[in-house]
Amino acid sequence: MARTRPDITVPDLSGKLAVVTGASDGVGLVLAGRLAAAGAEVVMPVRNRHKGEAAIAEVKRQHPQAVLSLRDLDLSSLSSVAALGAALVAENRPIHILVNNAGVMTPPDRQTTADGFELQFGSNHLGHFALVSHLLPLLRAGARG
Repeated sequence: MARTRPDITVPDLSGKLAVVTGASDGVGLVLAGRLAAAGAEVVMPVRNRHKGEAAIAEVKRQHPQAVLSLRDLDLSSLSSVAALGAALVAENRPIHILVNNAGVMTPPDRQTTADGFELQFGSNHLGHFALVSHLLPLLRAGARG
């Protein structure tokens, strides 16, 4: 059975800033494109810059007016998470939408993060938890306006 994309109504997001992890493919790419089509500026933190650049090209092909930017993020490294958090906090722009989509799914062998945690737990849970913690002031500002 062929997959179909649901037609989801999204309000006008002009002037809003969205951050979507894992936006270089899959669900994250579709979400980034849909948010950009609705007028949001979308920050795409990615582990693989080459895949991220291809994702931006794909979204721009479908939505030429899209405002997108790539940032480096490896959720398996808490120092990488802290660096992204610090960079976004330094910009001091409210974040209106945060989609914690990136993830690792069932690595074939036991692997650990740069910080020694099991890879899937460290990336999918601890990495995103740390990211939210760093971005909390910006998320609170985004909730106010």
